[in-house]
Amino acid sequence: MFVGTEMLKQLEEIKQKAQQEMDAVKDASALESWRVRYLGKKSELTRVLRGLASLPIEERKAVGAFGNELKSHLEEVYQLKEMALKEAQLKASAAREVIDITLPGRRLPVGHLHPITQTINEICEIFTSMGFGVVDGPEVEWDYYNFEALNIPEGHPARDNMSSSWIDHKAEPGGRRMLLRTHNTAVSARMVETLRPPIRVVSPGKVYRYEASDATHTPMFHQIDGLAVDKGITMADLKGTLYEFARRFFGEDRRVRFRCDYFPFVEPGVEMAVECAVCHGGGCRLCGNSGWIEILGAGMTHPHVLQRGGIDPEVYQSYAFGIGIERLPMLRYGIDDIRLFYGCDLRFLRQF
Repeated sequence: MFVGTEMLKQLEEIKQKAQQEMDAVKDASALESWRVRYLGKKSELTRVLRGLASLPIEERKAVGAFGNELKSHLEEVYQLKEMALKEAQLKASAAREVIDITLPGRRLPVGHLHPITQTINEICEIFTSMGFGVVDGPEVEWDYYNFEALNIPEGHPARDNMSSSWIDHKAEPGGRRMLLRTHNTAVSARMVETLRPPIRVVSPGKVYRYEASDATHTPMFHQIDGLAVDKGITMADLKGTLYEFARRFFGEDRRVRFRCDYFPFVEPGVEMAVECAVCHGGGCRLCGNSGWIEILGAGMTHPHVLQRGGIDPEVYQSYAFGIGIERLPMLRYGIDDIRLFYGCDLRFLRQF
């Protein structure tokens, strides 16, 4: 009985000592140390319970029952303290992170349209206000609409200037081939064939040229082509339309220049240039030291183009124009490198 009584006394001392130390625990680190000391594999409680084998059966039952009860009690004390520490930590965090609901909220960053998309929308708005509709066409185009319907037959030198990206290197039966359209005038060729006069449409979209990138050229860029077909249309109507567009887009103070030029699908043909926004006519790398930047080609639609679309050129007259879209914001804002539009630099894009 003496040995068993001594063990019970040791267990009672362990219980009191554990409770006193638990009362002093103030953080998770101290709680973990307490757990190792009283519930770990090398704890005092474990050492005492290992001596049960040396006790008589009756004493072993009494001491074992008290030992198991003590272990359960210590585990419960540990769990309660752990929960109390976590709750205290949460309250402390909440006290440090008080939200003042009277303060204005933080605005989330909101995206906006790309400057090229903004420019396309603005151009379309200008022309729709002048009575033009907006149409679209395929980017992968038949060579017939990209070339032949526009008076550019096989072997024509203008095909070499286009630097085409062909989809089909071998022609299909009947001689048809496909390519990434090199100009949006291919959509105008489709409109001549599809619509009946009077026609007034513009067609914005991507075009592709197999060429190197530099400050004014990229393999993919945007154009917007315009077409008007009606009775009595003259070159004066074309110039008036384009002058009005330039006035609305660039402002009345920006100088505009027309010069004769050649395009296979118009006769006569002209180019329209705007005063360089960087050098204001003095000459720089953007304008090739000329002081002017060409923004579009235009002219009176060639009679053969109308005939291929089933429109009688003796009855109807037509003008057409094609605008390089990237050059317009470059001229408006003084941007000297077209590649900035496609570099994904948010510092640049956020300015628009």
